[in-house]
Amino acid sequence: MTVAKRPSRTTTQSRGRARRTAAALGAVTLGLAALAACDKPTPMATVTVGSDSASAEASCWNDGKKLSEKDLQSCLTKKQGEKLTVSDGEQVRIGVEPEIAESGWAMVVNGQGTMPEASKDTYRSFDHDEIFAPQQGQSGAASVPKTAQVTIVEVDNKGAAKGTWSFTLERASS
Repeated sequence: MTVAKRPSRTTTQSRGRARRTAAALGAVTLGLAALAACDKPTPMATVTVGSDSASAEASCWNDGKKLSEKDLQSCLTKKQGEKLTVSDGEQVRIGVEPEIAESGWAMVVNGQGTMPEASKDTYRSFDHDEIFAPQQGQSGAASVPKTAQVTIVEVDNKGAAKGTWSFTLERASS
């Protein structure tokens, strides 16, 4: 008569440990693969008017590298971004993450630069009149625009654009 040999207790424990180890390694591998597939979020910019704020990730971004001139022009002409209403006399406050400030940034309103040089500050305030400056119309008469497309442009030390953040500001009805 042949007696079936039972596996020893240590063999059963070794197999269980091997399965758990393999499962743990598989979970870690899947987790790392999932993290690698995720895009790193872009830095944020925030515009605050009164008690209302709007924050946004970059509307144009090339992983912090220089944007082409064509891409930059396209980004500056897009009507996009969160909307905020600005009353006469109100301040428009702009905040950027330290990473943007370290590089430098400028504000563009309706496609026109409004700052004499790039700022290295994480926070700046602008008067209503700096955002809604009178513009020459086709008839030659100056008029104050009803809306302003405000774009924050991160620049490198040579002045090349690295990213843009867009917001739409509307003048409050008087």
